[in-house]
Amino acid sequence: MTKKKSPIPNRTSVFNIRIAIPNKGRISVPIRELIEKSGLGIIDNGERTLIAQTRDQHIEILYARPIDIPEYVSSGVADLGITGHDMVIERGSEVTELLNLGFGSASVVLAVPDNSDINCPQDLNNRRVSTEFPAITRKYFKKLGIKPVIVPVGGACEATPSLGISDAIVDISSSGTTLRQNHLKIIDIVLKTSTYLIANPRSCVNKKEKIDEIHLALESVLNAKGKCYLMMNVSRNSLDDIRTIIPGMGGPTIMDVASSTDMVAVHAVVEDEMIYQLINRLKQAGAKDILVMNIERLIR
Repeated sequence: MTKKKSPIPNRTSVFNIRIAIPNKGRISVPIRELIEKSGLGIIDNGERTLIAQTRDQHIEILYARPIDIPEYVSSGVADLGITGHDMVIERGSEVTELLNLGFGSASVVLAVPDNSDINCPQDLNNRRVSTEFPAITRKYFKKLGIKPVIVPVGGACEATPSLGISDAIVDISSSGTTLRQNHLKIIDIVLKTSTYLIANPRSCVNKKEKIDEIHLALESVLNAKGKCYLMMNVSRNSLDDIRTIIPGMGGPTIMDVASSTDMVAVHAVVEDEMIYQLINRLKQAGAKDILVMNIERLIR
């Protein structure tokens, strides 16, 4: 019997780390942006590229379906992956979830038609439930001791009740808009999910140094999100007032100004949304030469 060749190219000695990321979908764009901001970057070789290089000659990118990424990482085809927590649970893959990236947050929900007589999960015993998440759905109902008829579907799950295919659905929802448009109401939350950096457990040991490097690069971008660096000169007499105004991380940093015995430099990391009000208050308290800078990465 002839063994089928894997569609994934074999590793070469050049690459030490392979990262699997979604080839498309709602989280693919923010993932690429995160990788770019981390300094790693992606060097694409065309729209249909399966493998892409990065600025680090020892790291490459594998484009894959989000649902396949947990298995690629678990099997060692990729050392790292970025995909939804729901995909990890659905596949039941043995991976290590290293970092919650904080975007793509959503819920896997149990929903029924607005005019349905079904008001709770227990009402679905022996009733039909359509879903793109059969493993998650079976586990959920088993825990509740309920035995519905699971109807796996490949897409447009929200349309199945109106088509008479099912009495309820288990589907992913972020805002609930699609459910409302299809006249569906949520009766339970099955699973909370967001986007994670996942790793092959063996790679975490054998390639720890490089994986830690990538983990730190991505985390530093997330730490910097929504924050800016604030710098100003302040007279020593006004320093106490300035300290009470700035809600910096661990308090502001105070440094002497070389050309003055009266002035000090005050530096702080603050939330972007606070800058508008802070600037005026700082100015009134005696701060001058105020400078606001974007933060690309923040390592704690």
